[in-house]
Amino acid sequence: MRFFISGIMQGSRADVGIHDQNYRVAIRMAIKARFTEAEIIDPLELHPDAGLSYGPEEARRALLELAEEAAQADVLIAYLPEASMGTAVEMWQAYRAGKPVLTISPLAENWVVKFLSTRVFPSLEAFESFVAEGELEKLLEGWGV
Repeated sequence: MRFFISGIMQGSRADVGIHDQNYRVAIRMAIKARFTEAEIIDPLELHPDAGLSYGPEEARRALLELAEEAAQADVLIAYLPEASMGTAVEMWQAYRAGKPVLTISPLAENWVVKFLSTRVFPSLEAFESFVAEGELEKLLEGWGV
């Protein structure tokens, strides 16, 4: 099973920095604890500096490649403590491909979060509990994954 970890990198930052990426480790650990054979697709591993050093063509290729990877994964997990256009694109691609989209976000009324998500969790801890209690397996069975 392939899980795609989508989530905020630059968000709405005006500089060239990125947000704290420790959420990726927590999501990976939660998934691997229940799905030991799972393949984790992590954009930060594929593009270690979040693509900030890329020229325009390489950056465009990375954006489109990640959108395609999101659509090809079995499950997309999105971490959105605030809005992220790249994450929204990945969520849209997974949604359009008929894949479950699990979103960790306080933005439950944001239309992208609300209408593209299979399930919304208010916090990383809530998501981790959902996975640890075996609820993710039940959800995926219902999706035929």
